[in-house]
Amino acid sequence: MDGGGIVFAFYVLAAVTLISAAGVLVSRDLLHAVLFLILTFVGVAGLFVLLSADFIAMAQVIIYVGAIAVLILFAVLLTPRAGRNNGETKFALPGILLAVCLAAVFLFVIHDVAWTTNDEAPVLGADQLGEALLTTWVLPFEIASVLLTAALVGAIMLARTPQEEAEDALA
Repeated sequence: MDGGGIVFAFYVLAAVTLISAAGVLVSRDLLHAVLFLILTFVGVAGLFVLLSADFIAMAQVIIYVGAIAVLILFAVLLTPRAGRNNGETKFALPGILLAVCLAAVFLFVIHDVAWTTNDEAPVLGADQLGEALLTTWVLPFEIASVLLTAALVGAIMLARTPQEEAEDALA
């Protein structure tokens, strides 16, 4: 898989992913930021496809694009109109300093590590991975689903207004 088409697809997907991630950062409208985030997730899934990790790519699309991004999109659409803009914040300078420090650490790691490649086919296939997830690792998956459900219910309860609480008490 060293063809020119794969290399071209990598550069296109990398550019789309980075540009859409930058769009999430600079977008002042929250709805546009969520749409850029969905495009970022799709770009990352495309990169997984190029790495021949089809299962992870489909999980990326199903979980992040299909569930989390849509959940964020519905949350944005269901909130009052006043809270949609991303105004200026006092944390811009510390955020920029943290980003520069992280970039320096990443560049140091990229330059300092002796990267190796593996030409062998993966030992674990998608069917074996699916079987392991539904047998050996089913309990951690169920615990994570209960934890995420509890977090979602807690977030809904925290977001309720006193008027909604009073309406539910009368019903």
